[in-house]
Amino acid sequence: QVQLVESGGGLVQPGGSLRLSCVISGLGSISYEIGWFRQAPGKEREGVASIKSSDGFTHYANSVKGRFTISRDNAKNTVYLQMNSLKPEDPAVYSCASGWPTLPLLGDEYDYWGQGTQVTVSS
Repeated sequence: QVQLVESGGGLVQPGGSLRLSCVISGLGSISYEIGWFRQAPGKEREGVASIKSSDGFTHYANSVKGRFTISRDNAKNTVYLQMNSLKPEDPAVYSCASGWPTLPLLGDEYDYWGQGTQVTVSS
């Protein structure tokens, strides 16, 4: 059974930082993509970043390039999303997902999802 569990969300001031974690279980040693997605109330889901477990190749949405960094620790079966310089437009529920997408920032192509973690940016 594949499971993804996110953690690390919370309240941060504008300009602050948070690091989200996604612990993956049940996928074994096969190569897969892990994506981070976010969805704010009334808005469509947005692909934020993705990373391939085998070679670490990454993709980023233009809206987060230079501010967010995705990384992996295969020994811990964990993918991180380091979020710096958080802006008022970043608050959302952030979810990680796993799969074998042809378009890594398109959520429809992922098979397994975590429950999400809330990120709030407010002064």
